[in-house]
Amino acid sequence: MIRAARLLPVALLCAAAAGCGKKEAPPVDAATEQAQARERARHDAFGTQVQAIDKANALAADVQKKAGENVDKVESQAK
Repeated sequence: MIRAARLLPVALLCAAAAGCGKKEAPPVDAATEQAQARERARHDAFGTQVQAIDKANALAADVQKKAGENVDKVESQAK
């Protein structure tokens, strides 16, 4: 019984060491990681802020598009 108690920590250590093989890290793509982090943030504690930023970015893109269209109209009328 005492001998078994002494061998138990050694057996656990060997089992833990066997499971600690050197694993290759998966290749990390920065754009993919950023997209995944943004998606996680949408459903996390800061989801409201992330959604507000997304709406603001979409609004800014829409304003830029309309401004570009108006510049094109003005330039075509000036000719």
